[in-house]
Amino acid sequence: MLSVVVCTHNPRPEYFPRCLDALRCQTLPPNRWELVVVDNRSDKPVGDHIDLSWCLAPRIVREETLGLTPARLRGIREATGELLVFVDDDNVLDADFLENALHTAEEKAFLGSWSGQCRPGFEEPPPEWTRRYWGNLVIREFDKDVWSNLPRLPQSMPCGAGLCVRRSVALHYLHLQQSGKRSFQFDRRGGSLLSGGDNDLAACACDIGLGVGLIASLKLTHLISRDRLTEDYLVRLTEGIFFSAVVLAHLRSSSWELARYRVRWHELVRALLARGPHRKIQLACLRGRQRGLGFLASLD
Repeated sequence: MLSVVVCTHNPRPEYFPRCLDALRCQTLPPNRWELVVVDNRSDKPVGDHIDLSWCLAPRIVREETLGLTPARLRGIREATGELLVFVDDDNVLDADFLENALHTAEEKAFLGSWSGQCRPGFEEPPPEWTRRYWGNLVIREFDKDVWSNLPRLPQSMPCGAGLCVRRSVALHYLHLQQSGKRSFQFDRRGGSLLSGGDNDLAACACDIGLGVGLIASLKLTHLISRDRLTEDYLVRLTEGIFFSAVVLAHLRSSSWELARYRVRWHELVRALLARGPHRKIQLACLRGRQRGLGFLASLD
């Protein structure tokens, strides 16, 4: 049994139906997977305006603690499958996604967490200057599978869109949260643009002796609205990403790696010399790192 967990907060009415339609069209037989929709304190209850009659045994649960992390944790508690697939409400899975995810679980028993390719589905053609930041919008395409047992290696680290984790990995992540070892809440919460919770969850595979990886046959489209391609959004997103990266490095890396996040004078000079929106975004990167280090210092 495979469990699909969709965490959503005030989903866009033009995106969420496409996410659910893609699930309805999966080639994996309906009796081999379940659907758990976690309504994370949406203003209007999600169950009032979606049709899941096509699904054999759908469940819609409401999580009143705001934030993607509490929503994921609720999904883990509710799911019954041995493999959990986390799908964002703006993800459109290819028809064979779940089938390939289950095949990967059976064929690559050494992997504990993995994800796949994320193609962009732009609402309108993006400005060319944004291309270098598409990775921050969880856009990644590649040709070959890659995996490792290194939880912080970018080349093999899964992302949250279409993240597949074995139940043992999810339960370990749940234990970290419940035991107080994760007092800091990563990921989105209201208007916050923090991140890193998906990386922390995926890295739990390495904690229990399994690997992490990227699987080329797993493909989805990430729907991206025009407001996510503005200078203001990318500035806030970049600052949140690098703040979160520092905190995650503190939890999962050596002091040597954490030291790499200290801002050097030549980085500041390079950012100030950048032109157009790149200047603000590069400064946001440095500001996020500085804030993250300051946050950690406040804990001592």
